[in-house]
Amino acid sequence: MKYCENILETIGHTPLVKLHRVSATLPCPVFAKVEFFNPGNSIKDRMALKMVEEAEKKGLLKPGGTIIEGTSGNTGMGLALAAVIKGYKCIFTTTDKQSKEKVDILKAVGAEVIVCPTNVEPEDPRSYYSVSKRLAQEIPNSFYVNQYDNLANRDAHYEQTGPEIWDQTDGKITHLVVATGTGGTITGIGKFLKEKNPNIQVWAIDSYGSLLKKYFETGEIDMNEVYPYITEGIGEDFIPQNYDMSVIDRFEKVTDKDGAVMARRITKEEGIFVGYSAGSAMAGLIQLKEHLKPTDLVVVIFHDHGSRYVGKVYNDQWMMERGFLDVKTVKDVVSSRRNQPLVSITADIKVSDVISKMRKYDIEHLPVFADGEMIGSVSESNLFNKLIDDVHLKDATVKQVMQAPFPIVSESTPIEKLSFYINKENGAVLTKDESGDYHIVTKYDVIQALGR
Repeated sequence: MKYCENILETIGHTPLVKLHRVSATLPCPVFAKVEFFNPGNSIKDRMALKMVEEAEKKGLLKPGGTIIEGTSGNTGMGLALAAVIKGYKCIFTTTDKQSKEKVDILKAVGAEVIVCPTNVEPEDPRSYYSVSKRLAQEIPNSFYVNQYDNLANRDAHYEQTGPEIWDQTDGKITHLVVATGTGGTITGIGKFLKEKNPNIQVWAIDSYGSLLKKYFETGEIDMNEVYPYITEGIGEDFIPQNYDMSVIDRFEKVTDKDGAVMARRITKEEGIFVGYSAGSAMAGLIQLKEHLKPTDLVVVIFHDHGSRYVGKVYNDQWMMERGFLDVKTVKDVVSSRRNQPLVSITADIKVSDVISKMRKYDIEHLPVFADGEMIGSVSESNLFNKLIDDVHLKDATVKQVMQAPFPIVSESTPIEKLSFYINKENGAVLTKDESGDYHIVTKYDVIQALGR
């Protein structure tokens, strides 16, 4: 029989996958080290287990103990898996900018999660760093992992991830690209690879709002560089001890928008459901394409799985609210018509009057209102079919011929999604603006908008 004794034995040996579409503008082959194949769906499983095992060897973590850590989610998941198998408790602190999915997953594997504010200094007693340190001092038989300064973090990648990449590329790798946070991944892998071939370039991808790039280039910790950003899992507002900047050759910053948009592209174009940091890493690589040549071979780390970001990066509404999607919405259609007032009718007028109104305003669809509420609808095609069958219906009232009310949609609804509502049976939708006024959007409006 071939089997694993427990889930921890499945950590590592993740696949290297060649990219095609998202790397099409680059002059050389690009491969992704797809780390969500680890059992906790991220690269952090590697160093989480290593840090626990080292703590056990040193007597810092004893039977029945409690593991305490500040985490953006993925390290917590790796630690929680180790705790489940080894019989420890877990308490994690995280920030309020992390996705709800990450917090829910940590709770699902038995961890207690404390959410702390993002926009505070690391030394602030409310920060997730400070809270985790305080809990470790207050709770008996506990171990504060401290992934930022715990060098077992980078040792895990020196011992595991680096050798895997070297073997998988037959030593042909020329560039390593990592969206970096704690510094463990890029330092550990980079150190191993440079020992094999000192000419290998190690590129770090940072986020705007992080001080890492400035520190790398100047040696200065400039807090003016620090401001809130949305990207999860990368960048820092201090310098973790896991960094060995001599291993890194270049830092490149990527915007929140570019990282999010690229993550969605990777998923749609490569079929690899990646997290936010993978998008940032790939976007950063493309920004640096002028430094590549056809003989190069690039490996990009895809840290974690997209399921952790379905409420954010993969949520159209979330993306649009932040201006990350250049999507035409119902509001765009209404605005393009300069907010022309809605033409409507009541149920008691004659069909012949409806036809006159349609001719006057050159419109095909009319909502039927009563006491400020839509109670039905009339369309030109439906009236035509009814009058062909019975010409005397022209003297009937709207109430006798009207159809169901048009669907009402939000102004922020993407035009592409109107196909769920506008179809052969229904030719229009209504939306309500911030002033409470209704506007109609028809099939013709959609065609016009998509053709611009």
